[in-house]
Amino acid sequence: MQRKTGAVLGLICLALCVSVVRAGDDSAPVAVKGYVLDSACAFTKNLAKPISRECALQCANAGSSLVILADDGTIYWPIAGTTPSAGQNPKLLPYAGAKVTVHGKVYERGGSRAIVIDKIDGKPAQN
Repeated sequence: MQRKTGAVLGLICLALCVSVVRAGDDSAPVAVKGYVLDSACAFTKNLAKPISRECALQCANAGSSLVILADDGTIYWPIAGTTPSAGQNPKLLPYAGAKVTVHGKVYERGGSRAIVIDKIDGKPAQN
């Protein structure tokens, strides 16, 4: 009896996972407005905006991933839409410390949000 219950629960979980993945693939592109800053500061300093462009650049150049801190406080992890994947810092470095609008497809999992960026609107930050 326990084996049957476990198998049924496993099939239900598999069906839910497939539907969640499909829902993410079929989602319409969105626009997210916010600041480009490094992920460490976004989490550890509870910032509403970057401290400075130089700070974001130093952290990114040291290996910290750049993220989008949306106006509502949500953090979006930029990801590649390809496999194998690639880091997105080169695409975001010109905008480090700046406010931008990114357009792309958003994925959610376990309370985290990621975005595959199709386009970035905004002026590159000034040195």
